[in-house]
Amino acid sequence: MTSSPPKDVARKGRGATFDPHNRFAPTTSEPVDDGWWQDAAPTSLATEVRDEASKSALSWNRSPDLPFDRSLNPYRGCEHGCIYCYARPSHAYWDLSPGLDFETRLIARTGLVERLSEELCKPGYVCRPINLSGNTDCYQPLEAERRTTRAILELLLACRHPVTLVTKSALILRDRDLLAAMAERRLVRAFISLTSLDAELKRTLEPRTASPQARLRVMRELSADGVPVGALISPLIPGLNDHELERLLDAAQRAGAQTAAWMLLRLPHEVAPLFEDWLKTYYPERAGKVMSLIRQCRGGKDYDARFGHRMRGEGVFAELLEQRFQKASKRLGMGQRSEMGLDVSAFRPPHAQGDLFQ
Repeated sequence: MTSSPPKDVARKGRGATFDPHNRFAPTTSEPVDDGWWQDAAPTSLATEVRDEASKSALSWNRSPDLPFDRSLNPYRGCEHGCIYCYARPSHAYWDLSPGLDFETRLIARTGLVERLSEELCKPGYVCRPINLSGNTDCYQPLEAERRTTRAILELLLACRHPVTLVTKSALILRDRDLLAAMAERRLVRAFISLTSLDAELKRTLEPRTASPQARLRVMRELSADGVPVGALISPLIPGLNDHELERLLDAAQRAGAQTAAWMLLRLPHEVAPLFEDWLKTYYPERAGKVMSLIRQCRGGKDYDARFGHRMRGEGVFAELLEQRFQKASKRLGMGQRSEMGLDVSAFRPPHAQGDLFQ
């Protein structure tokens, strides 16, 4: 007879150590040792994908913290498995857990190009940059098979519609031909998320993302193609990777990044217990200090969702991070993240692409 497997188990290639309760579910279940033999928890989990027919393409927001008002996400859930991902709680809307389900049970949205084309054709549509990866990474591993992001870029290039992209993946280089063509017309900016130069930290913090060196290579190659590149130093985690701030900016600037931005770690809803359990699993000697510093930046709580506070935090430690970022970026001549400079004047709706009589 063996006891029930522990709830919290580190699994190879995955960020979360367990599946927290779905806050929308009316019931909960917990493993109990009833004396019967049970299999041990698997050390690895396969990725499952299901399709979802898209009813719409664009998501809209009015957040003053974001530099864009519309975004598009080809996939729900993300196999990258970043333990800190603020998008994890959104998986609960599909009756799935924000924990391991978020990175192993993915939803691929189908018909997005058709829905986007319809929305761009609406009479009242006003052209402004669309952000790809506002929630989950549009270049996560599933994109290599589905190619939805590439199809979207092809449509936007044909329409002369500006776009911004955020990714942690080297797969973006597959589409460098499209991005270079868009860059010639001032239609694109690419932001590469850079969290740490420590490959071992990256391995557990962001299991299935590109290595730090691969992300710097992406910056160099896109920059060489004329694509405007920015570095997103995010998230900064007090007591874990904040000491790398200046080195991250230095490395990004040498790789060709022209602009930079930073964000403090965000722990909404289920992300807080997931992150704390990850800390205790991989960095037990630092867990107490890290959580204490986070709470100092969040008014004593794990998270503060207020606009103007959620991205930066407050207090002495958060102010110090801001000062360090400003000083380093100024020294390096790196501007702030901006969608300014993208051309919205050349946009033409999809229905206007061809002559009706041809």
